[in-house]
Amino acid sequence: MATTERRPILLDFEKPLAELEARIHQIRELAEENDVDVSDQIRQLEARALQLRQEIFSSLSPAQRLQVARHPRRPSTLDYIQAISDEWMELHGDRGGTDDPALVGGVARFAGRPVVILGHQKGRDTKDNVARNFGQAAPGGYRKAMRLMEHADRFGMPILTFINTPGAWAGLDAERFGQGEAIAYNLREMFRLDVPIICTVIGEGGSGGALGIGVGDRLLMFEHSVYYVASPEACASILWRDASKAPQAAEALKITAWDLKSLGILDQLLPEPIGGAHSSPLEAAATLKQALLQHLEDLSQMTNQQRRELRYQKFRNIGVFLEATA
Repeated sequence: MATTERRPILLDFEKPLAELEARIHQIRELAEENDVDVSDQIRQLEARALQLRQEIFSSLSPAQRLQVARHPRRPSTLDYIQAISDEWMELHGDRGGTDDPALVGGVARFAGRPVVILGHQKGRDTKDNVARNFGQAAPGGYRKAMRLMEHADRFGMPILTFINTPGAWAGLDAERFGQGEAIAYNLREMFRLDVPIICTVIGEGGSGGALGIGVGDRLLMFEHSVYYVASPEACASILWRDASKAPQAAEALKITAWDLKSLGILDQLLPEPIGGAHSSPLEAAATLKQALLQHLEDLSQMTNQQRRELRYQKFRNIGVFLEATA
């Protein structure tokens, strides 16, 4: 069967880098055709390309980080599950008649230990995104997640959640079937679970859609992930009635991992490969696995009561601040 090479998906700020890499490729081809040795020049240009990539990705604005977080080829929940788990069995259904493909979960073996893993799942292309509802979970998805978490609690299995959604599904049927109740129920019930819970934002963490599986003992975020109460586009439309001011809103909302780290909300910021997690998914997965192992080890040393109390205090402390006066 013939295979076709996937064309790279370029973000606006990556175009200068892409032009330089295309030039390197062109020079290499011409040199091979004419049997000319240009290895020194190629090495210099490749070094420049690496330097340019580092410069670009080390100084991204919040709006640009949002673009990286939404990259179509950014690793998804199922990608990370396959990369970090030894065994994986997906479980379906909320036992209420639905099985939401936008939120997946199941039982896995992680470093030899049984765990329950669940998370939002976006698609790779338009057809897949439509099938997955663009990672926007319905009420049944959150009820399925809670069923799996109760299963984990019953059998003493730690819970790992991967957050990647622009928000919960906001359709009429979502409201009809109790979207707000489903998310609120999860928020309440996750506080009482005895087992360790580690939540990781792997892409977008949008509003209540993210919080529905986001109450845990530890919150991790990849370097170019974002977490927000409302998308910058929605915020700009509400405040200024002008969606073009989304970059300004992104700056004001403090949505980046660096912002959340400085605010004391984030427990660990996970570095990404230069160029974003999509540029080297296996490297990103190795970073995630190492962090999860460390936090799981720390949490396993605590009693159930200690974990519940720390979890409660963690969220009670969010939003507490002091005002400095002259």
